[in-house]
Amino acid sequence: MQTLFIRGPSATVRMFVLVIASVALMTVDQRWQSLELARSTLSGVLYPLQYTIDLPIRMYYWADEVLSTQQALLEKNREYEARHLENRVQLQKLDIIEKENERLRKLLGAIPKTTERLLISEIINVDVDPYKQLIVLNKGQNHDVYQGQPIIDALGIMGQVVHVGPFSSTAMLITDASHAIPVQINRTGLRAIAFGTGKMDQLSLRHLPHNVDIKVGDLLITSGLGETFPPNFPVAIISKVERPAGEPFAVIEANPHAELEKSREVLLVWRNAPEKAEPETSEPEINEPKISEQVEESATGETGTDPDSVSEETEANKEKLAPRNRGGRE
Repeated sequence: MQTLFIRGPSATVRMFVLVIASVALMTVDQRWQSLELARSTLSGVLYPLQYTIDLPIRMYYWADEVLSTQQALLEKNREYEARHLENRVQLQKLDIIEKENERLRKLLGAIPKTTERLLISEIINVDVDPYKQLIVLNKGQNHDVYQGQPIIDALGIMGQVVHVGPFSSTAMLITDASHAIPVQINRTGLRAIAFGTGKMDQLSLRHLPHNVDIKVGDLLITSGLGETFPPNFPVAIISKVERPAGEPFAVIEANPHAELEKSREVLLVWRNAPEKAEPETSEPEINEPKISEQVEESATGETGTDPDSVSEETEANKEKLAPRNRGGRE
């Protein structure tokens, strides 16, 4: 007699098989990055769902803007106009300084500074995993986004892109526990590595000795090492410096300079390679024969003249000069 329901493997066996398959997939992806194409395709398929989930938040911001009173809008407009005027004045000064810097570099024959290309992107989702600091952006391969690309906001470095899809990309913040960024103390120029701690408002500087010249309030900027982050961008501000007795290294913590929890829009940065300085054009060297070489050539007859004719000419010259010398003596 055939049973009504076909009995399959037990739940324990199925869970065991799924766990083994998951571990195998994670290992393969970690070592050989062979699932990047599948992840990119899946992110492209899930992008409409992410956009739909983010739609209520978009509607909230839209309603907040529409329902604002006219007086509040006028005040914001005046504030923005004043700030815009101040920014224009600052930009004029920066433009003058940049032009002067270019002229000085040309005089010194130095290589020009690297320039950055920027693109505004919007955060459409945030990872809810407490052990991960990941955000999803609405720009992907269609906008030339690449893996490892740095992202910034108006105040400083936020993180870098770790996964890229056709229409969206995933970025890791600098506070993620698995993230590290090369930094430099702006006051002293000391280089260090800032590690993420898993906390949104904290970075850690490790392996620095007790006698290191660093204090609370120092600004950390990108050093440009590793060729991932462009140099001279703000990263964090030192908030804690302790030198515990008996420990080989100091305990140093810093607060990110960027607004990681508040920023709604970010900037994607393309770091361009510096142009090579053109070599100075030097005048062509004229190889003139030396006097000694001319004498040797005339003596050996390499120029086509006969040595006997040369000696006859010299004797004739002496006879012409002899009367003049006699006249001068008399």
